Amino acid sequence: MSSTSRSHAGRPLALAAGLAACLAVLPAPAAAANVQRGQTLARTYCATCHAIDRTSPSPLTIAPPFRDLHRSYAVENLSEALAEGIMTGHPSMPQFRFDPDQIEDFIGFLKSLEPRR
Repeated sequence: MSSTSRSHAGRPLALAAGLAACLAVLPAPAAAANVQRGQTLARTYCATCHAIDRTSPSPLTIAPPFRDLHRSYAVENLSEALAEGIMTGHPSMPQFRFDPDQIEDFIGFLKSLEPRR
């Protein structure tokens, strides 16, 4: 084997290792599943009052559509309120609390409704 062949022999292995390192920092399919779980939470606990999609009006007119929440709040900052129990100024909204995993999924879902930049 020539010295040129030997110097290139490790390149496929190095390329594979580099590719694996790049893929490790890309969002995993689990991230999409988190958004799906967040959507399921929204459908289960919120959809009777709030619009949880990009186009529908909220069934309860005083309940803001989730697609618009980012205009009033940095949705990633809602974590504490979701953990402690959201309480609002109108009596029709029930108080509820999410577990930490549910909060992450729910926030991911809310973020997915924001306009793409």
